[in-house]
Amino acid sequence: MDGLEWDKIIIGVDPGTNVMGYGILGVKQKKPHAIAMGVILLNKFEDHYLRLRRISERMTGIIEQYLPDEMALEAPFYGKNVQSMLKLGRAQGVAMATALVHDIPIAEYAPLKVKQTITGNGAASKEQVAEMLRRILNIPKENMDKHLDATDALGVALCHFYESQRPVVGKTYKSWKDFVAKNPEKVK
Repeated sequence: MDGLEWDKIIIGVDPGTNVMGYGILGVKQKKPHAIAMGVILLNKFEDHYLRLRRISERMTGIIEQYLPDEMALEAPFYGKNVQSMLKLGRAQGVAMATALVHDIPIAEYAPLKVKQTITGNGAASKEQVAEMLRRILNIPKENMDKHLDATDALGVALCHFYESQRPVVGKTYKSWKDFVAKNPEKVK
């Protein structure tokens, strides 16, 4: 699909402090296509701050190469290790800040939501997500990234694509008072 002008490009990010996955999804005529996927390897840096700098540098390069219109991130799940959660949140924050510097809007999705959207099963394995992505996006087996963080990131991008295609059924209101407050022109 090289040389194709995309209607929209979505970058998906699977934040990590050892391996950060990214996936680039192109949309043409309301159809998603995999453009690229890969990982940012961070475990060679012992210093956490150097890892954060590397995330910023690589995310900047990826954004400048693919020029995404939107970013979708997998929201971190809550674990028992507070230090790990703090480091993961920092990694996610650096990716978000890099997108914001480039005026790219951000959406977040829980891992369960991504798995449910891609496979129909919120408890699906990373391997099941990768295989469904391969089938949905018609990716040849030899073009699949061996890192499941990369396919997870592509899954986040595809989840965002599907969510952004849903029609808005209408406004929701909490009460009559809420309806009146949001529609003063209708109450005269």
